[in-house]
Amino acid sequence: MTPSAELAIVNADVLTMAAHGQGASASDAVAVASGRILAVGKDAVPEVIGPDTTVIDARGGAVVPGINDSHLHFTAAAMAAFGYIPVDPAAAPDWTALASVIERAQPGEDGWIRARGWDDALIGPATGQLLSVRPEVPVVAFDATGHRLVVNREALRRVGVTSSTAPPIGGVIGRDADGELTGLLQDGAMELVNAALPPVPRSVLRDAMLAMQRHLHAQGITSLTEPGLGPASAGLLDGSGSTAALRLLGDLALARDLTLRTTVLLLFSGTGGADAASVEAGLASGLAAEYSDRGIDPALLRIAGVKVFADGIPRSGTAWMAEPYGDHCTRGSLVVVGRSEEERVAELGRILEVIDRAGLQAGIHATGDAATEAAVEALIRGTDAASRRHYIIHGAFSSHRTIERMAASGIGYSTNPLIRHGAGEAMRRLLGEERFGRHQPLRSASKAGVRFTLASDAPVASTDWRETVIAAVRRGTRATPGADRDPERISGRQALRAMTADASWQDHAEHLKGRIAPGMAADLCILSHPWPNDDVIEDLLESDIVLTLAAGLPVHERALL
Repeated sequence: MTPSAELAIVNADVLTMAAHGQGASASDAVAVASGRILAVGKDAVPEVIGPDTTVIDARGGAVVPGINDSHLHFTAAAMAAFGYIPVDPAAAPDWTALASVIERAQPGEDGWIRARGWDDALIGPATGQLLSVRPEVPVVAFDATGHRLVVNREALRRVGVTSSTAPPIGGVIGRDADGELTGLLQDGAMELVNAALPPVPRSVLRDAMLAMQRHLHAQGITSLTEPGLGPASAGLLDGSGSTAALRLLGDLALARDLTLRTTVLLLFSGTGGADAASVEAGLASGLAAEYSDRGIDPALLRIAGVKVFADGIPRSGTAWMAEPYGDHCTRGSLVVVGRSEEERVAELGRILEVIDRAGLQAGIHATGDAATEAAVEALIRGTDAASRRHYIIHGAFSSHRTIERMAASGIGYSTNPLIRHGAGEAMRRLLGEERFGRHQPLRSASKAGVRFTLASDAPVASTDWRETVIAAVRRGTRATPGADRDPERISGRQALRAMTADASWQDHAEHLKGRIAPGMAADLCILSHPWPNDDVIEDLLESDIVLTLAAGLPVHERALL
């Protein structure tokens, strides 16, 4: 006998994601039982509705697979939203206002003031404005990109950074014209502060994680990739993504408090100084088996691979580009160990081979075109890229040849349209119009056959996936609307696929999630309105998330209007 559905959604605009490419909207109903999709379509769903079935009238609203944010720093985003003093650009539009926020702030139980969210694209460069603030208390303020922080003099004293401190590989220590410290530390140099910070109390981190989980479910998000937890956490963002955070996620899963399907990349080297030896040592420690050794369901929480920083970001001058860029006309460089370009390229190849031999996936941060192309060539030469589904994170390209080679070798691509939108004018100034126009070539990637995903990179950008979809369709910036004839625009349904079906491919989980089809996990997001056409894609923001299901269970719900 056909089992009865526990839940049926009718009168819906169901985007099944069953067809590769544009997506599919060939159904108006879906039924769920035992955490799986039981039936799809107006002919099949009525057959499984029984007397105990809960029936929801979607009133024409879109039903999409649960959103899978394939690059979301869950721990850091949780702390940014619920653990630190927030720096709202509207409330702190300049450095003077930011200093006032810090003057009013109360230190945490560890005696530090920790803030997060300033953006030099909005308030201007950091040139020592916070050095003298709160002289009796150590202060650290993390920026919105995750690649910079500023501290006051007391914090510099506490962590032991002086005017004679040499910057680590891939790092920049800010100095004024006289060589004196400004309190700014970028990329690899952030570790000098983060490594000396008292650890975030477990209770604070746990509460922040659970609050962030509720927030993400309220946005229709049911899966994510946490790209970088482990022993090198001090070199990434705010340093909260520690081995302790990795283990806390496991504790939440075992206690059945974790309802977000989470894929983790380990971090054995931060934003500078990666080498094969540290990755080998990290893997030899057994950390990659942390969850499997504890009997945690891999469909809920698993360690998939290793995050590798090949370079930094253009705004710090640490992205490796084929041609000079920025105010200082630099090309940047790889931030892995090596005394020359050739040695660094070779070391990157060895790092990727170590990860590949371990049977793990490599997620490679590469923001410059030279870094992207070096990483792609290293993957093609030394790894089983198609089997492992290694992928480039962010990625810039000097030509379509690299995209074509990625497609031929099964290398994936994960990028962030909302970052392009938010930092677009700064990027345009640094890179020039031609290179900025080639930035995030999504249509070219689609035509070539590259599996790409779109992600927030939170806390760098908003977790609201609707904003990401709009940014991918419009390709504008905060100051400039996108061009109607921009050749790299994609459709809204292509963008949705990149955050559902193709994101599940990156996770090696296309058999489980990302599509609405019988037998698939009942991870669903119901919107209050139908999916909008591309010419009115901004209407997506008017469509509320009225129900989120994770494995068939409601993790967010609000009354239909």
